Amino acid sequence: MEQIPDWPLLWRQLVEAQARGLKEKQGNKPEDAWADRARTFGDHVKKRWEKEDSTRRFMVDLLQAHPGSTVLDIGAGTGSWACLLAPYAAKVTALEPSAAMIAVMEENISRFGITNVEIVRDSWPDAAVTEHDFSLCSHAMYGEADFPSFVRRLDEVTKRCCLLLMRAPVADGVMSKIAREVLGQPYDSPNFQIAYNILLGMGIFANVLMEDTGLWKPWTHDSLEEAVDAVKRRLGLVEDGRHDPFLKRILQENLAWENGKLSWPAGVCSALIYWHKPSSSENRG
Repeated sequence: MEQIPDWPLLWRQLVEAQARGLKEKQGNKPEDAWADRARTFGDHVKKRWEKEDSTRRFMVDLLQAHPGSTVLDIGAGTGSWACLLAPYAAKVTALEPSAAMIAVMEENISRFGITNVEIVRDSWPDAAVTEHDFSLCSHAMYGEADFPSFVRRLDEVTKRCCLLLMRAPVADGVMSKIAREVLGQPYDSPNFQIAYNILLGMGIFANVLMEDTGLWKPWTHDSLEEAVDAVKRRLGLVEDGRHDPFLKRILQENLAWENGKLSWPAGVCSALIYWHKPSSSENRG
């Protein structure tokens, strides 16, 4: 019988592996990992948001059902969520540690004439913030090794509903096959599946809304060597060449050249995990 993973430990190990890969990629670049990428990231979100999705509809409907509410946006990035939700909230607190991200966020807030967003430059879960009605973290939890502490702090400062938007990879994706061979289990990175099992272990029986826009646009590379290097960084194997022959073989078998780029099969979508607090009106009979 297959052994059940220690989910919090698995999350930590994958976060630490990715941190090793990121450190190798950055080298001697500035401490702010987003220094050269914040504006590109913001443009990517704008492009992806050109198509309506169920997560944004859900969030807007939730705030419209509770006028005058406050929102905590953890890892606010360039402010896409803060700008979207501000018209429906009394106040949005945008928590973001990157100065480069904040600079773009301030431009976006000013462009939309928004006056009820407070930017706080700090990191979760150590940031000192007051209680908010709703707390949202969109894909900004992957660098936090202690996910249970991340969640407990989130739960502490939230009065109505906690929401986590996370990547959910398909079960038979290429990275899952690679992880099984290299790591002995199917998870290549911290994600929805691991997080949800952690929440269950914490006694949090959360709801899930799968985003209705389908799978994300696939990764692309200029060469097979670049693809192998990306996988090794993702798994924290930059200095380990033992798996290189396997990685080259499986990538050659599963990736395809399209428009001059080596393209992965699409294999990830977004999942919104949310749970209402017991004292909120949603849970009263």
